[in-house]
Amino acid sequence: MFLTIEKLLDPGEVQRLQALAAGMHFVDGKETNPHTTVKNNQQADQASQASAEASAIVFQAFRRSREFEDFAVPQMIAPPLLTKYGSGQHYGEHIDAGEIVVGQQRIRTDLSCTVFLNDPDSYEGGELESRLGNRTMTYKGQPGDAILYPSTTYHQVKEVTKGERLVAITFIQSRLPDALLREILFELGEVYAYEAETMSWENRNRLEFVQQNLKRLWLR
Repeated sequence: MFLTIEKLLDPGEVQRLQALAAGMHFVDGKETNPHTTVKNNQQADQASQASAEASAIVFQAFRRSREFEDFAVPQMIAPPLLTKYGSGQHYGEHIDAGEIVVGQQRIRTDLSCTVFLNDPDSYEGGELESRLGNRTMTYKGQPGDAILYPSTTYHQVKEVTKGERLVAITFIQSRLPDALLREILFELGEVYAYEAETMSWENRNRLEFVQQNLKRLWLR
């Protein structure tokens, strides 16, 4: 299951992240994946103070988003990382690593997330493409929008042919590793959020009984 969150970041946050990126030191994207033959991009120098500030801005946006929390059921979130693609750069089709190391912690990558940070009309190409069976899904979001998708998915960033693509990326370890169980809880939560006020009190209680007790059974 995929989820698009529109306006995860507010305009002020997007503007601040763009300003940080403009003055930030970027390094070769292969620094975090030196053996890849398909990665050709740049990522923020994670040792810099500007990168830490950028990461904190995106992290706080996740924490205030009900959609993000309900969909991902996050246990750990890797520090969001600014990444950019100039003309001729791309990231060929790949599957994200099953786990990543952040400091002394190992994070299992259940979900991947891309947060778009610049106007899609300011660059050509650079679409995020995900392969589902024999179909391809394409994303190129507005500034501040986010897309979450299973880290098990084959995906790629198409070559940027003009301009520059700026995004933040991260990986999430969920308290509920099973994607189907996450989807069931998310759908129940959505039904409760939109329909509970119009239900009889008895049916609302019954729905909440199912929702809360599935959490007790499944969440770790």
